[in-house]
This record gives sequence, C-alpha cells and structure tokens, in this order.
Amino acid sequence: MSDFNANFWSVWVAAITLAGIIGCAVLLWVTAKTKVPSHSDNTTGHVWDEDLSELNNPMPRWWMWLFVITIIFGLLYLVAYPGLGSYEGQLKWTTRGEHAAEMKQAEADLAPLYAQFTAKKVEDLAGDANAKAIGERLFMNNCAQCHGSDARGSKGFPSLADKDWLHGGTPDKIIETITKGRNGAMPPMAAAVGSADDVKNVANYVLSLSGAPHDSLRAQLGKPKFAACAACHGADGKGNQAVGAPNLADNTWLHGYGEQAIVNMINTGKTNVMPAQEAKLTEAQIRVLAAYVWGLSNIKSP
Repeated sequence: MSDFNANFWSVWVAAITLAGIIGCAVLLWVTAKTKVPSHSDNTTGHVWDEDLSELNNPMPRWWMWLFVITIIFGLLYLVAYPGLGSYEGQLKWTTRGEHAAEMKQAEADLAPLYAQFTAKKVEDLAGDANAKAIGERLFMNNCAQCHGSDARGSKGFPSLADKDWLHGGTPDKIIETITKGRNGAMPPMAAAVGSADDVKNVANYVLSLSGAPHDSLRAQLGKPKFAACAACHGADGKGNQAVGAPNLADNTWLHGYGEQAIVNMINTGKTNVMPAQEAKLTEAQIRVLAAYVWGLSNIKSP
C-alpha cells in the first residue's frame, strides 16, 4: 500500500507540473489568436468615466516572447533537474548530493584548523582557548537542544557540568559516547520486586541511600527487595558505569525526585537514547567537542 501511495504522489506531482506549463502555453496561444473587434478609431468600445476609452493595441511582442522563453526554460529545467515526481533529471542533481559536496568542501577547508589540535591530549585541549571556543560552538549546534545551553540538562537529559556520569567521564569515554551514542534501558522491575507495597518499600529504600526524606520503616522493609535492583545498581546502590546504571546513593535524579517518581520508574521502566554523532561530526570535531564537555566538570571557570 505504501508503494502505491508513493507512486501515486509522484505521478500526481508530475501531472500537475506539466499541466501548469502546458496550460500557460495554451493560454498564450489562444490569446494570441483571439481578435477583439475594434472600431474605426482603434478602440474596443469600452468607455469609463464618460471619456476614457480602451484602445485595441496588441501585447508588445517582446512581452509575449518572455512568456514563451519562460515556458521553454521550465521544460528544459524539468529535463535537467528532478521536478517530475520520481524522475531524477539528466544532471542527477539532488539536495542530498549537494549537501554532501558542501560538507566535504567544508571539512577540507577546516582540516588545517583542526590539525593543530590532533597532537594534544583532550585534557590539554580543554584548556586551549581556541579549542574551547570551537568546542562550545559544536556543543551549541549539536548538544544544547537536549543538554541545555549551560550543559546542565533537564529532566531526562543528564547534566554534563557535574561529575555524575552514567557511562564514565574520562576523555575516552566521552569520545566513545559522542561517537557511538548510548542506549539506556531500565526494564520494568515491579514483577521482580513483588507487590505494589513492595515497590513502595524499595522506593523508600532508594530514597534513604542518598539521605533524602523517606519512610524509614518502609525503607527497612524494602532493603531485602532491593536485591532485584542490585544486579545493575550494585548492592550499595552506587551504580555501574559499565552498563550505564545510575548511582542511586547521590542526590542526582535524572527522571524525577520523590517516592512516586521512583515507583513509576520501577513499574514502567525507562528507555533513553543519545544518538550517535559520528555521521555528523568528523573525528577531529568529536575530539574538540569531547574536550569542551570534559572541561565543563573538570576545569573551574575563572
């Protein structure tokens, strides 16, 4: 059915386009052949405001030829470029191809600029004023939409300006995250934890790990049930960067704070995706961007 729809719209676009051009040609031909009867004084007989007469002068020939040239240009354009549905055009031009060529040219133009950074460690780049300025622009264009212009994130999007890292905050790990992206998934755990009351107890135990307000009795009852969570978050709840399991013993809450937020997480789970940037950014750009991100939590602003 999708193939039928795709073909239909291609034919529809082609038909409308050609009909418009042919219609202009027919209209021009008909008007050129039509003769308006005129009087001996070369007027059409139409009079306005008692003495304003319409003369029966033909359209200037140069004006008519402009219409003809426009029609011919339109037909030649449709032969050379894609404009008739799925027809590719003789020049095989595409917006995607032009974008790729422009990106390739931009990379070649910027190569000398980034070459000066390749020999430096990421830690050193973080303190380089030129690299930092470029990294900030890369961040604003590619990361700020989710992590915020100040890199402090929001609900569901981690802050990059602290030292709380899901997958590790070393330069190599940051480069890996930017390059390949991340898929974070916590499965629904209610069935493994037990009853709805058990889920509440575990939620209060999780709150107790960071010293957050909680029901101490429920927390005591939830501690044994936390074993279902320990496989990822660890027996002490301090997380596991190898699998991206967050630390539950600090006071950083990525998806909401409080008993109900934790209960919802246990019941429904959560899936987060950070898209890979390797198709958008060059290796050198990723390196400079990683230096900027690393510096946000490791270099104090003056």
